[in-house]
This record gives sequence, C-alpha cells and structure tokens, in this order.
Amino acid sequence: MIKFFERLFNRNRRKPETSEHEGGFVQTAPLTDEQLQPVTVAPLVIEPAHLLVGVGQSVGKQRERNEDALFSLSSILSDGNTELPFGVFIVADGMGGHEHGEVASGVAVRAMAEYVLSRSYLPFLSMEDRQRSSLQEVMENGVVQAQQAVVRYAPGGGTTLTAALVVGEQVTLAHVGDSRAYFVHPDGRMQVITQDHSLVHRLVELGQISEQEALVHPQRNVLYRALGQSEPFRPDILTHPMPRPGFLLMCSDGLWGVLSEKEMFQIITSARNPAIACKNLVDAANAAGGPDNISVILVQYL
Repeated sequence: MIKFFERLFNRNRRKPETSEHEGGFVQTAPLTDEQLQPVTVAPLVIEPAHLLVGVGQSVGKQRERNEDALFSLSSILSDGNTELPFGVFIVADGMGGHEHGEVASGVAVRAMAEYVLSRSYLPFLSMEDRQRSSLQEVMENGVVQAQQAVVRYAPGGGTTLTAALVVGEQVTLAHVGDSRAYFVHPDGRMQVITQDHSLVHRLVELGQISEQEALVHPQRNVLYRALGQSEPFRPDILTHPMPRPGFLLMCSDGLWGVLSEKEMFQIITSARNPAIACKNLVDAANAAGGPDNISVILVQYL
C-alpha cells in the first residue's frame, strides 16, 4: 500500500493527469504531505541508544571438557547530558593439547575484564575530573595483565584472547590468536576485522595454500602468537565505528571453523534477536559435527 501511494505521489509530481470518469474527465492533483501521513511508516527510534547482546556456548560433540571462556557486560548511562552505551565482550579459547588450557582461558578473561572495567568503566562513572588513559592503551595493558595471569595461574597453558570495548558508537579491539571478530553488514558482507595468528593463515598470506586448503590443513590449530607463550609479543589493537545497522560477532574457531560465512549470516539475520541467533549458531555448529568447543557473542547497536 505504501509503495502504491509513493508511486502515485511521484507520478503526480511530474504533471497533472486526466482520466475518464462516468463519461467525463477529471484532473488529479499531487497528494499533499497531510494526505500521505496516515500511510507513512515512521522510522523506529530507540532512545536512549543501547546495546542488544546475545551469548552462546557449548562443549561441542567431540570434546569432553570446555576450554573456552567468555565474558559479556553491557550497560548504559543516560542522565540528560550524557547518553553512553558501554560494553566489554571477551572470547578466549584454551589451546588444545596444552596443560591447563581450560584454566588459561578462564584466568585470561577474568584478568582482562577486571583491568578494562577498572580503567574505563569506573572512570566514566566517577564524579571526579581525573585523567583517563586512551582506550587503545587500556586494551593493550589489559592483554598484558591477562598474559601475566596465565603465566602465574596456568603455567604451561595457553589461550587465544579477543576482546572488544564498546563506548558509544566506537569499538576498540584487542586480539591475540585465532578467535575472531566480524562486522555483519545488512548487505550480506561478513567482514573479518581480526587477523588469525596461526601458521596456516600465514601460509595463506604467503600464497602457499588456499583458503579452502587452510580449513583442512593438519596444522590449522598451530598458533604463532598466544597468551602464555614465553616470547614477547604485542596484541593487535584496532578501533572502528560500530556497524549501524549491523552486528559485532565474536567467536572461537569452534564456530567459524565449522560454519561458512554465508551460513552464519543467514542464521544471524533470520533470528528475532541476538540471543536466539547465538543459540541457533551453536546448534548449527553442533549439527555440523561440533568438533570443538563453541563460544559466540553477538552485539547489536540500537
């Protein structure tokens, strides 16, 4: 009905037309804004702006223990002067075959979350005018704290770590390993915004193997950068605007290594909300064999 009136309105804007009616002719006039108002759908406005979040996790079908860990916290401050959606989201995948892998992921997530919240969230709530560190600096130092926690509490263990700090319309990420973060765009694009720190990804970059070969390569789980390793490293630190409309997707390789980007996009965009989308993603990965632990966080900026 709306499209009918829009076509009628656009046609009538070009020139008046006449039509035969009961043996005579009548002249039609363009519809006014007042006439169109009853059939016009107003855009949905969400006030105050906030984050809609879903999480999902499963041990999978072929593992006995869950070596993944995740953290999700979202809030909003709106007091008439400030409208600030805020969120901290973390996914960690304990490295299989390493001692204390499940402990490593857990302590890494706890240490990262504690540091980031104390250096970013609490200062935003403080009434005092205190100097704040840059968000990128906060995220990088948070990874340092997580690395120290893994070495202390899970010696011999290792883990990936992908963390996102959302403040307003901006997301800052810290990344080590091969868990991933994506931007999911309404036009069908699944944009990978992290880089896998894995041997096979490096081989793909060098052109020695294809993306398809990397998915089944026998050394696809070998990482050259992870928390818990003795060699010094720096995490990848990235800052992007949140997709609007769209989603931020974070997941372990138990999800992205099993489902194609097309499958993930269809599941996300067909679900009623992020929570159901995450459940459906986990179910689909398990239906495809569930060879690994699965963790997923999906964030939508409203």
